Amino acid sequence: AFGVIADIQFADAEDGHDFGGCRRRYYRHSLRLLREAVRAWADESPPIDFVLQLGDSIDGQNVRRGEAESALQQVLAVLGELSVPVHHAWGNHELYNFSRARLVNTGLYSRPAGGSAGPPDSECHAYHFSPAPRLRLVVLDTYDLSTLGTDPGNPRYQESLRVLREKNPNDDLNSPAGLEEPHFVAFNGGFSQAQLDWLNEVLKFSDENQEKVIVMGHVPIHPYASNGVCLAWNYEAALSVIHSHRCVVCVLAGHLHDGAYCLDSHGVHHLTLDGVIETPPDSNAFGTIYVYEDKMILKGRGRIPDRVMHF
Repeated sequence: AFGVIADIQFADAEDGHDFGGCRRRYYRHSLRLLREAVRAWADESPPIDFVLQLGDSIDGQNVRRGEAESALQQVLAVLGELSVPVHHAWGNHELYNFSRARLVNTGLYSRPAGGSAGPPDSECHAYHFSPAPRLRLVVLDTYDLSTLGTDPGNPRYQESLRVLREKNPNDDLNSPAGLEEPHFVAFNGGFSQAQLDWLNEVLKFSDENQEKVIVMGHVPIHPYASNGVCLAWNYEAALSVIHSHRCVVCVLAGHLHDGAYCLDSHGVHHLTLDGVIETPPDSNAFGTIYVYEDKMILKGRGRIPDRVMHF
């Protein structure tokens, strides 16, 4: 069993709104909702084995307020009250606050030391681990290809900008207006070929060892688990790798604060979790997933509905 939570986006700030100005964001209350989640997970019996934090743990406005470090420390302190590991995905809001090089040296870098569990690029925050026999978790870096958190002189930045500009001619690269492929915006990202090759090798190993695999990353990789905008740039490439193997049973994501779900044509469940940041203080948005031989059961809290996902 493990806990799941997405898009906490904490800032020590008054309530605000999304970029469209119509959806309320509860910046300060999100930390209180996280505390409630941690208390609920701590009371689970039998105990949970770990927690997946699906990205955007703090809000981008922290960097403008000079509070990025303090906000992150407050979130990590609450999660640190748990007696189990927390595995972090990196989201766009982490990359608004910190460079990739800096994130490697924060508590959000949950990739194991030594490098054998992840791609050769140590700044790519992807890795895998096995929490139980015949079960593997794969953490993906959905901003491996991104203009965020990288110096403009860096080849990673240059290649990402080229990919983005090919699809998005808008002056505002965060605007999907008029795009045939509206997910090519700067607040999304994608996968390098190196990460996709690494994922293919991990899934090949899991196939050979008859493992079930759960994949997690910040940005959804299936259009039906998205709103069409909050979607990884080269999601088709990631799906192609996943669908070429038998082992993947579920993909978990955040980023889309309304949440979404689909069962794809290859029998893979795609579950996008509702965001804490847009959850009113009298509700919540987290869950616990129980994994069995033939299914996963999500027990949701607040905005997140219960769900049974059969393999």
